Amino acid sequence: MNIQTLETPSGRRIAYEHLAGDGPAIAFLGGFKSDMTGTKAIYLREYARAKGREFLRFDYSGHGQSSEDFEDGCIGDWAEDAIAAISALTKGKVILVGSSMGGWIALLVARAMPERIAGLVGIASAPDFTEDSMWASFDASQRKVLAEKGRLELPSEYSHEPYVITNRLIEDGRNRLVLRSPLSLPFPVRLLQGTADEDVDVSVALRLLDHATGDDIRLTLVKGADHRFSEPANLALIRKAIHSVTMAAKG
Repeated sequence: MNIQTLETPSGRRIAYEHLAGDGPAIAFLGGFKSDMTGTKAIYLREYARAKGREFLRFDYSGHGQSSEDFEDGCIGDWAEDAIAAISALTKGKVILVGSSMGGWIALLVARAMPERIAGLVGIASAPDFTEDSMWASFDASQRKVLAEKGRLELPSEYSHEPYVITNRLIEDGRNRLVLRSPLSLPFPVRLLQGTADEDVDVSVALRLLDHATGDDIRLTLVKGADHRFSEPANLALIRKAIHSVTMAAKG
């Protein structure tokens, strides 16, 4: 694996791997506190290599092998990282594959550079989660701690270390919300959502489906699938979704 580093216009150093191949390129956008070594990212890398497809995976700043501290980052920074990486490292049309928070990032990228987007695959997409999941779930004492200390520690089932939620993450997230204003997705979109997902409720996928406008937007609910969406059958569904978007984009 050839991991390289890109310096963004903001001065952050983003670790990435890029595979040359046929378009449209597949760009994988990971989740909150995840990195490009996860099961889905590696599976898609091998899928792209086998098919001779252009592929990009990377770590947002504060994640994985990239520069900066996680606690200093926010949705806007990570969307900037994605836009910078896709702009600098790929050519032509791109299919965005966003997992969890990456689904929100993908929507922000699509809004910023619609002319580059061939299609989008969302996996347990979590648009607006800093507001609708985090902030909405905080009680009065937690909101007070966040306001006074600028940070709040939450337990994580995915790590021994707690999630640190900063006031900057919450406030910046409010400036990046996509479900409160028109959301045009004028390209093929495939949304995948597990019914056993304890982090992103099925209602989020249904809300996104209802809110977005576009001629080719489809949602697949997968009974029993959890938030990781990494079982072999789930990975096969991601592959099929990418193929469906690719075929639809090519007309």
